[in-house]
Amino acid sequence: MTYVDPFEIIDRRFRAYVIPIAWLETLHTGMRWAEGPVWFADMRCLIWSDIPNNRLMRWSEASGAVEVFRADSNFANGNTRDRQGRLVSCEHRTRRVSRTEPDGSITVLADRYQGKRLNSPNDVVVKSDGTVWFTDPTYGISAAYEGGKAESELDCNYVFRFDPRDGSLAIVADDFHQPNGLAFSPDEELLYIADSGFIGNPDWPRHIRAFAVGEDGRLSGGHVVTEVSPHAPDGFRVDVDGNIWSSAGDGVHCYTPQGELIGKVRVPDRVGNLTFGGAARNRLFICGHSSLYSVFVNTSGAQRL
Repeated sequence: MTYVDPFEIIDRRFRAYVIPIAWLETLHTGMRWAEGPVWFADMRCLIWSDIPNNRLMRWSEASGAVEVFRADSNFANGNTRDRQGRLVSCEHRTRRVSRTEPDGSITVLADRYQGKRLNSPNDVVVKSDGTVWFTDPTYGISAAYEGGKAESELDCNYVFRFDPRDGSLAIVADDFHQPNGLAFSPDEELLYIADSGFIGNPDWPRHIRAFAVGEDGRLSGGHVVTEVSPHAPDGFRVDVDGNIWSSAGDGVHCYTPQGELIGKVRVPDRVGNLTFGGAARNRLFICGHSSLYSVFVNTSGAQRL
C-alpha cells in the first residue's frame, strides 16, 4: 500500500490532532449518497444511510464485513442514538423521525407539526436530557431520488425539538434557508446548526451558526461561526476540545470553537457526514458521496453528559 498523508495543516494548532502514521482507509464503496453515520460501541459497528438506494448499511469493526442492516429504510438520512442506545432516524419518504426499539419495531417520534406534515427530516441529535433535536429542510421532497417529490405543507424550513417525556414538538429556529447538520458543544451550552442553502441556490448561505441553549430548551443568538467552502456544510461533529469537524466539498474541515479553520482531512469524495467512533472514539468515520472512509485522529468525539 502506498501511504498518502491525508492531513492538511493550515494552522499549527492542528498538529496536535494529527497522527502522523495514520492514513485514510476506504472501508466500503458503491453507495449513491452515503450519510448519517452512527457508532454503536456496544456492538463495535457503524450504521449509516445509503439514501438513494433506500437502505441502512452496517460495518463491523471486528471483521470489516459490510452488510445491509435495513433494506427498506424509508430513504433514511441522519441517524443517532438516544440515551437508551436506541437508533433514531430521519426518514425522507415518510417525512418523520423514528426510533427503532430493541425488538426491532418502529416508533414514530414526530411526523407532523400542528397537523401539517414535516418536510423531510435531515439530521438529528439527542441531548443528555433525552430531548431529540432535528432539522427539517426540503431536500427529501424536492425529487424522487431521495424520497419522493411533494409539496411542503409548512411555511418555513424549521429546526425542531421533540420531548419524549410529554410528546411535545416545538420550533427552536425558524430563520434558515435549508437547515442541515447540527451538534451540541461538549457542555451542551451551545447548539451548532448548518445552513446548506447554497447547495440549491448559490445566493443562499453555506455557514454554521451557534445558538445558546436555555434551560427551558429555547435557543437564542445564532451568530455565524464560520463559512464552509468549497461546496457547503452538511453533517458535522464536535470533539472533546470543542472543535467542529465539518463536511465539505474537499474532505473534512476542522474549525476551532471560534470558527478558525486550522486543518483538513483530504478525502477523494465530496463529504456528506461524519462521526467519531472506535474504542477510544478517536476514529473518524467519513461518509463520502459513494464511499465510507475512516482515519484515526488524536482527539475524541464529545459525549453527551
